[in-house]
Amino acid sequence: MGSAEFIGTLFSLEGRVAVVTGASSGIGRHMAGVLSGAGAKVVAVARRKDRLESLVDEGQIAAVPADLSSVGDYDALAADLAEPFGAPDILINAAGVNFREPADDITPESWQATLHLNLSVPFFVARALVPGMLEKGAGNIINIASLQSYRAFEKGMAYGASKGGITQLTRAMAQAWSKDGIVANAIAPGFFPTELTAPVFGDDALSRHHADATAIGRNGELTDLDGTTVFLASRGAAYVTGQVVAVDGGYLAT
Repeated sequence: MGSAEFIGTLFSLEGRVAVVTGASSGIGRHMAGVLSGAGAKVVAVARRKDRLESLVDEGQIAAVPADLSSVGDYDALAADLAEPFGAPDILINAAGVNFREPADDITPESWQATLHLNLSVPFFVARALVPGMLEKGAGNIINIASLQSYRAFEKGMAYGASKGGITQLTRAMAQAWSKDGIVANAIAPGFFPTELTAPVFGDDALSRHHADATAIGRNGELTDLDGTTVFLASRGAAYVTGQVVAVDGGYLAT
């Protein structure tokens, strides 16, 4: 086997099934397309059905509309997610919310909504999908962390708490399931243009401020996430678990 063939086999997702939550927009939508392009059959999950249906046209992708903020039965959700292509062996937890509230404006309701969707849902979705991964003998879980997993930003108290929790949840998932072949890692993106970051990219001065804070000198483009996404979803990451990979242009390094 030549080197190019070896590398292609190591990182190919052919024959694998992936679930991507938050797939109607932003990072989740982009990652769903990336996994499909790498050969995976992808189940795209999000609340907005029309946005999911437009994604289905882009590749080998099935849509499962679901409001993850109000799921009552995660085992039933897992059954729905397995219906298009069989039990998934890749999960990307990309669904999330950021209300960008000052500390004094955070209500019990907005705090709970943030922690529930950003932290609780990734755990319960993953736990519901683990039995199917165990039957396949392996699995790859990718959570979405944040710069705010490590440092504070203005109007980010609730969001930062949820993303700080994601780093520890990722380690705990690794400790619980990696001995059975299921690796769990997280990606911590820097500033990328998405719906959640529209307030940043809509302000030229603020956008430039964050670009200047990176070692590279620019904010991210969604394609900057492609390599890390495919690697962590592939068999090439079989001995990488419990890690948070910052794809941030060196923001946390400066």
